[in-house]
Amino acid sequence: MPIYKRRRDEIENELNKGALWAVTYGDLMSYLMIFFLVLFSFSITSTDRAKSRKYEESLGNIQKAFGGKADPRRLERALAKEKEEATTEKLKGSVESSLVQIESSEKKLKLVLSEGVLFDSGKAELREKAKEVLKPIVAELRKLPNDVFVEGHTDNIPIKSGRFLTNWELSMARAYSVINYMESLGMDKRKLAGIGYGENRPVADNSAHDGRARNRRIEISLMKTD
Repeated sequence: MPIYKRRRDEIENELNKGALWAVTYGDLMSYLMIFFLVLFSFSITSTDRAKSRKYEESLGNIQKAFGGKADPRRLERALAKEKEEATTEKLKGSVESSLVQIESSEKKLKLVLSEGVLFDSGKAELREKAKEVLKPIVAELRKLPNDVFVEGHTDNIPIKSGRFLTNWELSMARAYSVINYMESLGMDKRKLAGIGYGENRPVADNSAHDGRARNRRIEISLMKTD
């Protein structure tokens, strides 16, 4: 029996020596998989939210397989960004491009509405047409928990008469009118904020009529998930 046991141990040692390559091969495959996942993550663009979500889920499964813990916050962020992208697409399909300009970046979804769409000249009360334009916008924005900022802007022509003494006051009053209407349609006031910039942040040349018209605007920004 001792001879048999010694012989068996020798055979097992030889087999183990021959299988050492499998350990190195397994490590190499693991490193290659992680490397390609990193490359894949860099290839995800800001508009490819569905792919981003799949990546986050796959990464969580890999972390579990290697004995780690999946980060639920990572998946939550991916889901939130997917909803934000869906909202962007819905808004593009539900508002007239001639009335609302939609701009999307990594940080925010911005909707730009001109004075002519929302207000009469020098006034801060929303026109009836403005309410119809804002309704589908609010219907989509209220579905998300994200903060929404409303900015009022004017041209640089001084106010000479009327209720408001300066462009700054007019821009703030207009921003508040939009916020008040959004709240009346069910927007959570805790995620609403407004500010008036007056003439201080123009997007066009105030020396031209068309430029001044572009500067008289309201910007509604949905702040995206970091």
